Amino acid sequence: MLEWCNGQPVNGIALRDRGLAYGHGLFETIRVRSAKPRLLDDHLARLKEGCQRLGITVEHSILDAEIAAFCQLIGDGVAKLIVTAGEGARGYAMPSPANSQRILLGSPAPYYAPENSRDGIRVFPCSTRLAIQPRLAGIKHLNRLEQVLARSEWQDPMFAEGLMCDQEGRVIEGVFSNVFIVRNGVLITPALLRCGVAGVMRGLIMRTATRLSIKVEVRDLSWSEFSKADEVFMCNSQYGIWPVRACTEHEWPIGVLTQKLQGEIETILDS
Repeated sequence: MLEWCNGQPVNGIALRDRGLAYGHGLFETIRVRSAKPRLLDDHLARLKEGCQRLGITVEHSILDAEIAAFCQLIGDGVAKLIVTAGEGARGYAMPSPANSQRILLGSPAPYYAPENSRDGIRVFPCSTRLAIQPRLAGIKHLNRLEQVLARSEWQDPMFAEGLMCDQEGRVIEGVFSNVFIVRNGVLITPALLRCGVAGVMRGLIMRTATRLSIKVEVRDLSWSEFSKADEVFMCNSQYGIWPVRACTEHEWPIGVLTQKLQGEIETILDS
């Protein structure tokens, strides 16, 4: 496994790093094809917003160069970028000066069963609820214990993903995916103003749908409306789009709009 910290090969991080102590940091999981990081501008835009919200300073020109060099070594696989607030003394107060850490981890491309994309998936209804915290909503911070707990709820391989709601029962996202429904020809995805991660694939799908003159709505999504959808699919930057075939007693067909967006996204990622 390829591992860098601040542009140099390493095999560990400082024990007093605030990312380890408090989850004070962010991460991006970047798909790499032929040494080229896919959707990199979207990943870095989300990272930049997250850094601003968490008070982390990063030299983006240095980071850009490190990512490019790192992806050349990977070739094909995944580059996980972690940016932490760096080392600090005991206590929650931000260190002054704060020296952020840039960590890059290289991995082989994950295996996803091709039938997930072709035939659709069955989704597990997670009982773990997402906490409402608008100051952290949208960004991909290091605090992922809710997702860890949600993923531990099922072991049955018949479920490829889990569905998560917030504390008030609104449908928000998958454990590692964003969610869309289609209702009367309109593409709907949950608003992420209270919690959830604004995925880069989610953004690409919304831009692609707009280009194709498909109406897109970003708003609260109740379980009742979700269950009555005409089509449902989930997405992330690694696997693209998976149609959702079933969740609890509800079943959906693999719809025309879902298939159309699948084709468009695959073309973009393969270009």
